[in-house]
Amino acid sequence: MTTHTHHHPAQARNRQTLYVAIALLLGIVVGEILHLKLADTESLKQFISIFSVLTDIFLRLIKMIISPLVFATLVVGMAKMGDINTVGRIGIKAMLWFFSASITSLLLGMLLVNILQPGSSLHIALPAIGAETGLVKTEPSLSNFTAHIFPTSIVEAMAKNEILQIVVFSMFFGIACASIGELARPTVKLLDSLAHIMLKVTGYVMHYAPVAVFSAMASVITQHGIDILWSYGKFIGEFYLGLVLLCCLLGSVGFLFLGQRVLSLLRHIREPMLLAFGTASSESAYPKLLQQLERFGCDEKVCGLVLPLGYSFNLDGSMMYMTFAVLFIAQAYGIDMPLADQLVMLLVLLFTSKGVAGVPRASLIVIAATLSMFHIPEAGLLLLLGIDQILDMGRSATNVLGNSMAAAVVSRWEKALR
Repeated sequence: MTTHTHHHPAQARNRQTLYVAIALLLGIVVGEILHLKLADTESLKQFISIFSVLTDIFLRLIKMIISPLVFATLVVGMAKMGDINTVGRIGIKAMLWFFSASITSLLLGMLLVNILQPGSSLHIALPAIGAETGLVKTEPSLSNFTAHIFPTSIVEAMAKNEILQIVVFSMFFGIACASIGELARPTVKLLDSLAHIMLKVTGYVMHYAPVAVFSAMASVITQHGIDILWSYGKFIGEFYLGLVLLCCLLGSVGFLFLGQRVLSLLRHIREPMLLAFGTASSESAYPKLLQQLERFGCDEKVCGLVLPLGYSFNLDGSMMYMTFAVLFIAQAYGIDMPLADQLVMLLVLLFTSKGVAGVPRASLIVIAATLSMFHIPEAGLLLLLGIDQILDMGRSATNVLGNSMAAAVVSRWEKALR
């Protein structure tokens, strides 16, 4: 294989990252122009609905890829690992990393809100205490949590894109394949080719990514204008500062394990991170991220297991946002939360956030449940609804970074990093 053919995909990849970045900026510009020109007219609403349809198409296409991809990669990975001990070992290592990362994110969020006090310096009228937030009420309970983990039907789990349930089924399936051995080989081969086909499909869908990023950005800015950045500037700035600190923290822990290769890892996950940032959805980066991590040299068996688990358990950016938001709203309403309460809240968040992964706007629902538990006015969420998308962009990009670190570090631990 000549260097020339090898060089080309890298160029194409860089170009694609560039397109997404350009689309992001264009979206901001177009959005602001529309916001200024068409303020509060009917055609403004039409533009917004066109934009959201364009973004929606992309997110739907991605969701279409995720189920078969997770199922195929996980089963093939398990079958190749061959025994339940390896699976258990990798799973436990991944969980150790997830829990430490989640606790770190929660604590960092809590620390920053207490130091920076973003809620006490708001110059915005507070929503009335009884105001409706318009969110679906789901109480995080034990039965909800188990219902999220154990599928009644794999077809239903795939139809609803419940990643955790697909993971549970695939684990049983993969371990069974491994223990049957010879008989299962055709199935494993079939699934192996399915995984490659889905990654090829990902390549096709990615051509549409810039459009999605453009329309996602344009829609937010058209609706709220850039001015919203000024009125909430302090809160947004402080939250992003927190995310940057969290990324640095994750990066330096990654450096301890991977050394110089952390930089190469960051180069590889540039595009998935930008994609998650532009569409404000961590899921949209999943298929591309899987591809890039394998290119970076992570073991495909490890990625196949760690990534889907990470997408259910290890959303570092979202974890940090939850503590940030709850304490921000408490501060805005002048409610003082003693340290003991805050620590209880961290524990509550650590577990409730694991149970609602499949719900859209999941973090807002968890926040609403936590607010009502601590008798903080839920209407405070209305303060965040307008800028939720802007915060979500940073959260999603951080989630992608956290999960790729997890996959790389666990690969390293397993001595499986090429």
